[in-house]
Amino acid sequence: MHAYALEYLEEYLKPGNKVLDVGSGSGYLTACMAAMVKPNGLVVGIDHVKQLVDLSISNISASNREWLDTGLIKMVTGDGRKGCIEYGPYDCIHVGAASPTEPIELINQLKNNGRMFIPIGADSQQIYVYTKDNEGRVSKDAVLGVIYVPLTDLQKQIG
Repeated sequence: MHAYALEYLEEYLKPGNKVLDVGSGSGYLTACMAAMVKPNGLVVGIDHVKQLVDLSISNISASNREWLDTGLIKMVTGDGRKGCIEYGPYDCIHVGAASPTEPIELINQLKNNGRMFIPIGADSQQIYVYTKDNEGRVSKDAVLGVIYVPLTDLQKQIG
């Protein structure tokens, strides 16, 4: 799935671009995207599980500590469903868990001429690619049937 995400987002992962990776997990895809937007881009990885954010930092540090030190990658503990306004807007957004509904808050953080890759649905899920044109109009295309874990907060995940 990471390869599909990179393929659909490739033209939005150029040097200097800003990227949001929601549900960044182990940091693997965050690092792949950083390699594509370096040297002066920004990739923000966000996850609501602090232990996963810590794992991401450890994994990235193992071979590319300078990406964290220079600010190429920022790892954030927070509710990815709300995005990360502090560093936005973004040229592209990747979401690694299924949203039950259209992700309005994330769409609002997408730059004009930006793209988002996100699974949507509960029982039946599709990867949707949202594209915002230069005037801010949004189109969406279903590109692939999938099964992802739900996009949720820590309380809903535990309780």
